[in-house]
Amino acid sequence: MSPLAFVVVVVVVAWTYDFFNGMNDAANAIATTVSTRALTPRQAILLARTMNFLGAFLTTEVARTIGKGIVAPEALTQTIVLTGVAGRRPGRASARASGSRSASRTRSSRA
Repeated sequence: MSPLAFVVVVVVVAWTYDFFNGMNDAANAIATTVSTRALTPRQAILLARTMNFLGAFLTTEVARTIGKGIVAPEALTQTIVLTGVAGRRPGRASARASGSRSASRTRSSRA
């Protein structure tokens, strides 16, 4: 695969993952604030939309942290990057299909 084609594949897979991950996170945040009546549904959606948009453009802390030695750059091959990005969605989908609960869910949200 040519380097340009590989970059395009990684970007498309990463954006797809980010879209679904953000959708899941926003839904959890909205449901929590609405169910506790801390915010109205409209307020919760507006707040989630605004903060998700700002968070995507205002910080690069995760990249900085990884760049400080947590991951050895020479260990990150193209295959590892693509596998890491692509492997996240099927794992979550298969866990849901089998009926197992997400580790991020708390006991109070299961009731």
